[in-house]
Amino acid sequence: MSGWKAMTQNSHPRNDRMLTVDTLKAEIDSGDIDTVVLAFTDMQGRLQGKLLHAAFFLESTLDHGTEGCNYLLAVDVEMNTVDGYDSTSWEKGYGDMQFVMDLDTIRRLPHRPGTAMIQCDLTLIDGGPVPMSPRTMLRQQVDKAAAHGWTAFSGTELEFMIYEDTFEEAWNKRYVDLVPANQYNVDYSVLGSLRVEPVLRTIRNMMYQAGMTVESAKGECNFGQHEIAFKYDQVITTADNHTVYKTMAKDIAALQGKSMTFMAKPNARDGSSCHIHMSLRGPNGELVFWDAEKGERTALYNHFIAGVLHTMREFTLFYAPNINSYKRFVNGSFAPTAVAWGLDNRTCSVRLVGHGQSARMENRLPGGDVNPYLALTAMLAGGLYGIEHELELEPATTGSAYASGAPTVPTTLHEARELFANSAIAREIFGEDVVKHYVNYADVEIAAFDSAITDWELRRGFERL
Repeated sequence: MSGWKAMTQNSHPRNDRMLTVDTLKAEIDSGDIDTVVLAFTDMQGRLQGKLLHAAFFLESTLDHGTEGCNYLLAVDVEMNTVDGYDSTSWEKGYGDMQFVMDLDTIRRLPHRPGTAMIQCDLTLIDGGPVPMSPRTMLRQQVDKAAAHGWTAFSGTELEFMIYEDTFEEAWNKRYVDLVPANQYNVDYSVLGSLRVEPVLRTIRNMMYQAGMTVESAKGECNFGQHEIAFKYDQVITTADNHTVYKTMAKDIAALQGKSMTFMAKPNARDGSSCHIHMSLRGPNGELVFWDAEKGERTALYNHFIAGVLHTMREFTLFYAPNINSYKRFVNGSFAPTAVAWGLDNRTCSVRLVGHGQSARMENRLPGGDVNPYLALTAMLAGGLYGIEHELELEPATTGSAYASGAPTVPTTLHEARELFANSAIAREIFGEDVVKHYVNYADVEIAAFDSAITDWELRRGFERL
């Protein structure tokens, strides 16, 4: 049985706002849906794929699948084909990958009339795995946890900045002197949120209709900076929702004549974070991170935290994947610089919150530019490594972790690349092929940045040097 056929059997929607195959067919037949988007998530955390005419989808794609070029997991941010990838190249002819539809993910894109989306995994044409596909990597860790009887749950808190300029105007202005939607700090400001509520409200309502459980919106510190929060779910569902939300939010902003960015650090003020909460549950939903009788963390939870900390520096490439990601790590900025944990301590990279049913760890390292599949993969893999090796948890950090003397996170993509490239743990967990693939990803970004002439260089040296 092919991987594609296996994925299409016994599927069911995640909630009653998502679609079954039968409902999708009926809405296509009635004309309510005329476009079906098939999308997968690439290395950079972006949705890539095809927009299919709905009638063609029913006639030719639903039962037979579709393909896309395997260069889609071997390009840079600007979609340039680059050297150094073993999985695909000019020499290998840039063949195809199979889009494996996950029919649990059928959802409407309500801000785009007549449009539905299905998220996909990737396989080789012969049904073999594509190990460096981010969704495949996360699924492998989910399966590893399941072998122990555990289910991983997570929530991602994704910040962004909204500008009054359109995306085209921002491009033409070279992203300089953009007009933020708020021109002062609106952290928790009700007025600040209401001032941009036409965008925030549309995003919230459209995400709900698309099958997500929306919690709230709030202002943040930077000008025009906001966050919309969603309820936690199983990790693959959370990553799927995260990528759809990010794409839809940009599209909604564009439809309202605005632009938004999820860059980690688009200017000198506070950057945009993506705090990730995670916990494990047992086979029947029982607690494994909390001892209800003793009212304290379990040893398993402590091992999990220790594993995330133990692997954090070596896995930072998956938490902070871009040159710009590292500009966020500034002392006293609420972005972490120390590999340390604390109880409800926002200066640490790992913050423990809640108790009982709500006991969970928060990873504060990732920024808004993170690929959620890779970050969740790194976090879950690190935690499972800690459990398997029964790593001891060091004492909690009290006070400011910035002044604690704890080991620090990498400060550049180059440093993170070196740590990942030389990590025996990464090779043990992810395999040599995956490590080489993502090391090359980092090499491509570093080389592109090192060869670029920046505005900083021109301003500093054009006249004065």
